Amino acid sequence: MTEQNYQFPDGFWWGSATSATQIEGAANQYGKGQNIWDHWYNVQPERFYNQVGPEHTSDFYHRYKEDIALMKEFGHNSFRLSISWSRLIPDGIGNVNEEAVSFYNNVIDELIANDIEPFVNLFHFDMPLPMQEIGGWENREVIKMYQQYAKKAFELFGDRVKRWFTFNEPIVPVEGGYLYNFHYPNVVDAKRAIQVAYHTIIAHATAVQTFRELNVTNGKIGIILNLTPSYPRSEHKADQKAAHIADLFFNRSFLDPAVLGEYPEDLINLLKEHDHLPQTEDGDAVLIKENTIDILGVNYYQPRRVEAKEYLPNPYSPFMPDWFFDSYEMPGRRMNEYRGWEIYEKGIYDIMINLKENYHNIESFISENGMGVQGEERFLENGQIQDDYRITFIQDHLKWLHQAITEGCNAKGYHLWTTMDNWSWSNAYKNRYGFFSVNIDTMERTPKKSAYWFKQISEQNGFQA
Repeated sequence: MTEQNYQFPDGFWWGSATSATQIEGAANQYGKGQNIWDHWYNVQPERFYNQVGPEHTSDFYHRYKEDIALMKEFGHNSFRLSISWSRLIPDGIGNVNEEAVSFYNNVIDELIANDIEPFVNLFHFDMPLPMQEIGGWENREVIKMYQQYAKKAFELFGDRVKRWFTFNEPIVPVEGGYLYNFHYPNVVDAKRAIQVAYHTIIAHATAVQTFRELNVTNGKIGIILNLTPSYPRSEHKADQKAAHIADLFFNRSFLDPAVLGEYPEDLINLLKEHDHLPQTEDGDAVLIKENTIDILGVNYYQPRRVEAKEYLPNPYSPFMPDWFFDSYEMPGRRMNEYRGWEIYEKGIYDIMINLKENYHNIESFISENGMGVQGEERFLENGQIQDDYRITFIQDHLKWLHQAITEGCNAKGYHLWTTMDNWSWSNAYKNRYGFFSVNIDTMERTPKKSAYWFKQISEQNGFQA
């Protein structure tokens, strides 16, 4: 079988993605305030794998020069990081922490000095604790405080940062914090969840509006969404309807307002029928309509496969999206057994075709894709982790991304989750995702085989396979 050449467009973004809480460390140092993760770990450390909390992350705060040098050496021309709201403004509102300003300035300057473009995200699951204590995204006052934080970040760093993102995976705090009990504040209440989701979109649109008013030169602003294509079990209309509703809840609830400036009519009608519409204010619809995004980050890990409900939901149970569909385990599916996720590379193509056909072919890029593996030290040979499984995973997804680009999709880059092995929320260091392994005791970084492979494809702007 002859090899095919997968060449990517000039200027393609090769890099990786991280978040502040997951890599910075120094969680209680240098003026940083507490966020919900610091607090949750303090009150329920047993909810965290091996009881490892956010203070034990990968120490990027002290090692950013070393890490950025590794990124440069191994083919990064772009890198996505997030700013910690509770580090920059420790109480969520009020005084700015000058040590944080210096830190983020130094990181941004170091990236640019190494010809790595910084992509900066403002919010990655890390609500400042004082903001959560007054209701978090349930409280519209917090939107104003977020807007002030966003404005301060734009003013401080917007002279050098040209690609901004308001939120990463905003559906996850909704699911984890207010539906399925895997993030703080561990509420199970769909009405509150829907209000949180709605206020997040209002916060997002407000930040976009603020960015445009500040007229950040040559800057673009977007949002990062984890899109999970919803595939029905069959062509039966009941299965098709189940997949459509799953898509409304988990993809289009953020994708449509962010890109098209309005919510899907079907979603509004469904929530209305079940008395779960959020509270809105005059002017919200115009705000959303007038502040759509310039660029979309797409996080893709797995598909969602669904079928029609086998049994009617318990009428006494809490209202949930799952009232309308069941998960479907497709025979023969390939799994990442460590994470419990299906591996389905074509999903990346289907997402891009959907964006092309239904979302104005918006400028986009793969902002996260990756494979977490437990016990990765098993694959250590001669001091290097032989993560051929990760190379295969990335390459197979890139083939489908290349196909989408060939068919006219406006995809501009690929960022792996993640740069160096990092702390994964309540899973801590259970699964490893990075190009660089991190020794948790010494914090030493060591490139994996995948780092050398990525360097090669970045330098060649493609690969043969």
